[in-house]
Amino acid sequence: MKQPPTLRTERLTLRPFTSADALAVQRLASAYEVALNTLMIPHPYPDGAAEEWIAKHGEDFEENRIHHFALEAEGEVIGAIGLVLKGDGIAEIGYWIGVPYWKRGYASEAAAEVVRYGFEECGMQRIFACHFTRNAPSGRVLQKVGMQYEGTLRRHLVKWGERIDLAFYGLLREEWDASRSTG
Repeated sequence: MKQPPTLRTERLTLRPFTSADALAVQRLASAYEVALNTLMIPHPYPDGAAEEWIAKHGEDFEENRIHHFALEAEGEVIGAIGLVLKGDGIAEIGYWIGVPYWKRGYASEAAAEVVRYGFEECGMQRIFACHFTRNAPSGRVLQKVGMQYEGTLRRHLVKWGERIDLAFYGLLREEWDASRSTG
């Protein structure tokens, strides 16, 4: 089964997950703080969920839905990032980092590489992301990779019985190209 390529940054390796990563995913995704600010991660994180999630990555890639990457730093899995292909040259990035690895710039470094991958290797024309407005650090990640704030959808979804506002950011191919030629 095909898989996304392995990407490298100064400090990170972004690579396909393997079944051997399930224990690290289980441990990191089990943190309340991670689940609190992600839509799809439950808390408590169920036993076996990491194995199930990793097992479907190959099919997601084969069917051109999601390119999942394990984030590896210092020889350990520290989180995940994905490029969700929406069709018509549009993709969304989503990510989470394990609590012990917060505030080290890993999310920004990984997001910048996935944006590059999306535009250069996947031919995307627009890449966007959203974050819960209560999670301001995630918004700063998106700004650092060049995304523009596009608006907030107020009380757009429910997480654990609470109505959540979502802030949206986006980057167009021509904006990304222009930033590369001036930088």
